[in-house]
Amino acid sequence: MVATEERATSPAPGPGRANPLIAMLRNSWRQLTSMRTALILLFLLAVAAIPGSVLPQRSVNIDDVDRYFAEHPDLAPVLDRLGMFEVFASIWFSAIYLLLFTSLVGCVVPRLAEHWRAMRSAPPKAPARLDRLPQHATVEQAVGGAEEIGAALRKRRWRVAVRGDTVSAEKGYLKETGNLLFHFALLAVLAGVAFGSWYGWHGNRLLVAGADTAFCNTLQQFDESGLGPRVDGADLPRFCLELTDFHADFLPSGQPSSFRATVRVDDGAPRDFSVNSPLRLDGANVYLLGHGYAPVIRYTDKYGQAQTTVAPFLTVDGMLTSEGVAAFPDANVDPKASGARDPDAQVAFEGLYLPTAPNQPPYTRSVFPAERSPALMLWAYRGNLGLDAGIPGSIYRLDQRQVANGRLKRVGDATLLRVGEKMTLDDGSTVEFLGTRQYATLSIRYDPGEKIALGGAAIGLLGLLLSLTGKRRRVFFRATTGGSRLVEAGGLPRTDYSGFAEEFKQTIEAVEKR
Repeated sequence: MVATEERATSPAPGPGRANPLIAMLRNSWRQLTSMRTALILLFLLAVAAIPGSVLPQRSVNIDDVDRYFAEHPDLAPVLDRLGMFEVFASIWFSAIYLLLFTSLVGCVVPRLAEHWRAMRSAPPKAPARLDRLPQHATVEQAVGGAEEIGAALRKRRWRVAVRGDTVSAEKGYLKETGNLLFHFALLAVLAGVAFGSWYGWHGNRLLVAGADTAFCNTLQQFDESGLGPRVDGADLPRFCLELTDFHADFLPSGQPSSFRATVRVDDGAPRDFSVNSPLRLDGANVYLLGHGYAPVIRYTDKYGQAQTTVAPFLTVDGMLTSEGVAAFPDANVDPKASGARDPDAQVAFEGLYLPTAPNQPPYTRSVFPAERSPALMLWAYRGNLGLDAGIPGSIYRLDQRQVANGRLKRVGDATLLRVGEKMTLDDGSTVEFLGTRQYATLSIRYDPGEKIALGGAAIGLLGLLLSLTGKRRRVFFRATTGGSRLVEAGGLPRTDYSGFAEEFKQTIEAVEKR
């Protein structure tokens, strides 16, 4: 019996003690879906986006990333391992993004249900002591019954509930409506960005002016590209671009004031676009990122065979001083040897292009970005360029491994050429600087989520406006019977509202004059 009584009186294990894992998950969910956590995650997302605007990104301009690696050889690899050059595709940025989205959903949806119930419910009953409210008044003359007071308040857009000889009214639900609208708009922005990353794509291309360098929108012709997880290369829209003209204006200091590119889309009429006005195509937008110069170089080998190349040079400073390489892997082919190519007789030229060369040495930097006095400094190399090794390399730089192992050797000294000038190498071959073509760096991208994000941003501004201007407040009226019929009134602001006293006074006057 004793044992039985002990079993009967022992407390049953609570749900928390019986399921500690469930209790931990429930508490974690409550912490994650709190408004405080959502604000912290929003702040972290803003901080995490800073490197994406400060450091060059591969998805925007891979050439800037390569330049950063060249300028910071020790720091750049560390930043690359941390995903700083692909911030918006990194794991840590995606984790913050998903946590914020989950937190907002768990925070806003219950508040929406609560707000809906509050809007459908009647205003609360009038308190017993109206004189204890922040605003209080007694109307000394007869103003009619409770129904007439309620009708007067409804004309002023108050939500009214009449209970016997008392009237309760409230206003200002747009504040919470705007608050919820803002948060749902933020969810729409996050959803639009996610949708765009799934079904969007982008590609970068350095496009040299001329019909022989036209570009068609295929993955193989991009310098760098990225497709969303739901996009295949066959989904890209079909069009071709030819850069027909490029115009740049510069201030006297050399700072650019405007860039304008002219392209021919397929075989249509030329179309202009600029940095802040992209070219809108069906299924893609073309953005102008920058521009530079591509020297036109003609090399005539020792057998008299001439080859001409248009070699884009990458800019290294604001004055558009440019560096690049003009390679001739098929040079010095003996016509008597059935066209067999000697890999150790290949030729390349490292170049430094100056759009406006200084009047006297050293010729190391351009003094103005426009072509006022163009000059090209060339260093000749002969040997094996390493192009047949199957190892990926940059077309803008020589393979320094070939130079280091002696398979590619410098020939002669550096020579400065003006347009139309030529130099002769030790074997009788010549190289001539024919001029330049301009090129434009283009970013071609498609983001189907940008309209969703734009709509969310617009709705968010509307919600923020309602949230900042809306003021929750309540007023109460109670009829009392004394020597004459009196009406006692009280007012209560639910939020900080400095103008409530004046509004309460105007409400009393409206009730008196109804």
